[in-house]
Amino acid sequence: MSPAPFPYKLVATDLDGTLLRGDDTVSERTRDALAAATAAGAAHIIVTGRAVPWTRHILDDLGYDGLAVCGQGGQVYHAGEHRLLTSVTLDRQLAGLALSKIEAEVGPLAVAASRDGLDGEVLVGPGYRVQEGPLPVVAFEDPAELWSAPLNKVFLQHPELGDDALAQASRATVGNLVDVVVAGPGVVEILPLGLSKATGLSLAARRLGLRASETIAFGDMPNDIPMFGWASHGVAMANAHDELKAVAHEITASNEHDGIAVVLEHLLG
Repeated sequence: MSPAPFPYKLVATDLDGTLLRGDDTVSERTRDALAAATAAGAAHIIVTGRAVPWTRHILDDLGYDGLAVCGQGGQVYHAGEHRLLTSVTLDRQLAGLALSKIEAEVGPLAVAASRDGLDGEVLVGPGYRVQEGPLPVVAFEDPAELWSAPLNKVFLQHPELGDDALAQASRATVGNLVDVVVAGPGVVEILPLGLSKATGLSLAARRLGLRASETIAFGDMPNDIPMFGWASHGVAMANAHDELKAVAHEITASNEHDGIAVVLEHLLG
């Protein structure tokens, strides 16, 4: 008896904490499982909070040449052609107003920002704790520099409040102006109102002629919640944030233990 056909036409995977292990690599087992899913007729789309400049080198290393959704859904990027297909920017006037209102509520913040475009720089202000990584950042002192060119997003850190508390206070203060998401440890982001990973994924899927009902999605952080709401089936990693686990259809092994492969291998029979 031949195995049942693979039940999904689209596999959407977050990057950090999901597809990538802690050392920014993808295991052979997970690569093989994704290759088997695509051989069975499914498309694979990477959906990440990282903007294109911070994603491109990883996609190149993976040999990934399909569509990727970057910048929390704001960018649809063709990895094979190194081409930005769509890009949504943050209204800088609204973002500045939101930042002022949040600081009035919780006190001074350390701030960074991601500039728009294929080669957009990441600007880092005084006191902002940058995660270790291979990509350069540009330090700024003058606040006017932050708003001098189009941005995808603004990053916030508070000297005392944790990520969830900062995001909650920010949403309560400026939720009618911008969206605020927790995208990873130490990563709280201001985004255009209404933008999410689901926005970008739906655009990318439409380009491929695929639907939400044909999609399985994998993730680990609260910024993946809209993607799980859009997809037919949402799978949280064992290392996922509790808010995402609460809305997941299924919980798999961690990113360090091939959680994506565990699910895909089962579906592939």
